[in-house]
Amino acid sequence: MCTPAKCKPVEGSFLASLQKLSSAEQFFEALDVAFDQKVVSVHRLHILKRFNALLDMESLRTLEDGAQRIACRHALEKAYGEFAEGKGEKTFKVFQDTKSGFVPLSSLDSFR
Repeated sequence: MCTPAKCKPVEGSFLASLQKLSSAEQFFEALDVAFDQKVVSVHRLHILKRFNALLDMESLRTLEDGAQRIACRHALEKAYGEFAEGKGEKTFKVFQDTKSGFVPLSSLDSFR
């Protein structure tokens, strides 16, 4: 497992430059990935979480900067594409704990 201490990027490397980014839009711009602002506005955290999940940091660290950039770009395009197509999975706890709003008609008592 690649912990932040073990996988700290080399200063001045491509990965170190990504680590300084703070918004989803900055990632899209740095990796030159086209995006629809409406999709990013709605799904930004989910896209970035999926992007992070798609990255294999241990393997990524062994690549040269150019190959790292290509791998990161591919991962961001894939993560974005999943949500742009409506196929992305919302994995945050708040979405997992939702209760169904369905109430079967047979469970309602008559109020006569």
